[in-house]
Amino acid sequence: MARYKEYSYEQGKLIPVHFKDQILPGSFEYALNHIIDHELDLSLFESRYQNDEEGAPAYDPAILLKIVLYAYSRGITSSRKIEQCCRSNIVFMALSADTQPHFTTISNFISSMDKEILSLFRNVLLICDAMGLIGKEMFAIDGCKMPSNASKEWSGTRADFMKKKEKIEKTISYILKKHRSQDEQEGGSSSMKEQEERHLSHLRSKAQKIRRWLSENQDKIGKNGNIKKSNVTDNESAKMATSHGVIQGYDGVVAADAKHQVVVHAEAFGEAQEHDLLKPMVEGVKENFKVVGKQSHILEKVAVTADSGFHSEANMKMLAEEKIDAYIADNRFRKRDPRFATADRHNKPIRKERPTRKYFAPSDFKYDEQRGKYLCPAGKELYLKNRNFEVRGLKGISYMAKITDCRGCDLRKRCLRNPHTRARQVTFFNGKTEQGGETFTHKMIKKIDSVKGRFLYSRRMGIVEPVFGNITSTLGLNRFSLRGKIKVNIQWLLFCMVHNLGKIHRYGLQPQMA
Repeated sequence: MARYKEYSYEQGKLIPVHFKDQILPGSFEYALNHIIDHELDLSLFESRYQNDEEGAPAYDPAILLKIVLYAYSRGITSSRKIEQCCRSNIVFMALSADTQPHFTTISNFISSMDKEILSLFRNVLLICDAMGLIGKEMFAIDGCKMPSNASKEWSGTRADFMKKKEKIEKTISYILKKHRSQDEQEGGSSSMKEQEERHLSHLRSKAQKIRRWLSENQDKIGKNGNIKKSNVTDNESAKMATSHGVIQGYDGVVAADAKHQVVVHAEAFGEAQEHDLLKPMVEGVKENFKVVGKQSHILEKVAVTADSGFHSEANMKMLAEEKIDAYIADNRFRKRDPRFATADRHNKPIRKERPTRKYFAPSDFKYDEQRGKYLCPAGKELYLKNRNFEVRGLKGISYMAKITDCRGCDLRKRCLRNPHTRARQVTFFNGKTEQGGETFTHKMIKKIDSVKGRFLYSRRMGIVEPVFGNITSTLGLNRFSLRGKIKVNIQWLLFCMVHNLGKIHRYGLQPQMA
């Protein structure tokens, strides 16, 4: 029978360690160490410190930046965990030169980088550009919605929070009344009272939290004048729908280049909808290339693509005025694509069991070419009412059903929202404005439905989705651990920097760093 030498991973050994030898050439940490020491301009951190004549020496920002970026590359976001790694992990020891910064120093460094983070991101982008990693052929814009360090249960309006506070105070009064009754009767177990006391302390803390928020905040008002839900814990985050349900969080938006999926701009937004995020992303891309490569008109040469979440008439107008060659899908894009004609048969059975719409939409009214008439869902003919119907700046053709046809129709409840309406009217918009010109939305529809448009738009997913896959799966960012838009944006940009540094490590000119 074979015999092997005994071994144990539980044993330790005291050996001389040279930190420089632990950062192996060809590794990510080697590229990170070289770039921070030789390529990045860290003089922008010097304004933080005024200890040249007196005071304790500060930790070098280069050291802190190295361990933070390396920790993020390993999916470690906790400052306490980073401190622990600097004391026990040899690579962290080597990158930090065994300086062992405290977790509060690491946390304060990350959360206070709002003035420096964008410059650092642009410095890394400049290195990518100099190495030829940015093709400048097509940029894809998309967002990844992730939970933040806040609970959606603490979301609502001021009226909701007032009701919640009253409910908590009523519960507190009930518990106190119960305690007084037990004291008078000298009954009740001590363990039960202790448990209720802890519950009472928790309720008082929650009530105080709500009272403090109500005294310092007002309701948030949306663009249409309606009240938006606030959040007591992080009022800059938002409730947003995702494929995993409704979350309380932020939308991390990126613009990625087609050549190597380098992130050319990134920003985190506390907005549930993406309609208002296209313009700041476009302006951010332009500003980044203006600073990095003196290319102020970069988007006049590069195609831009985004999904239907960014589509609106205002955005299409903005892109046209900026002379940007954009390909933005609308929410009916797949309905018009013949390649998706049989898509329903691939859906899960549960999706086929969805209830039908409560009311008939204009798409339910079909045109009969033989009779030259529109037919309602009941098969009755509609007559032409107005060829120049105008609403909200758009022109369309309005048709109406006969009163006698609607009066005894079995589908009347599904066709007329108001039971007192005598007959159904339906309007088909033709993509024209009141002045007779095409809407910018209609122009984009014609553009993206072309052979070239469908080909270019089909590349969008392969450009931007790998970025989110790398950040969320490989780097391990599945939720933002900080609170407030400024801090969340810092964390998002740091992870996008790690993503770009990974591209430099993989595709960059490594022999120059040896």
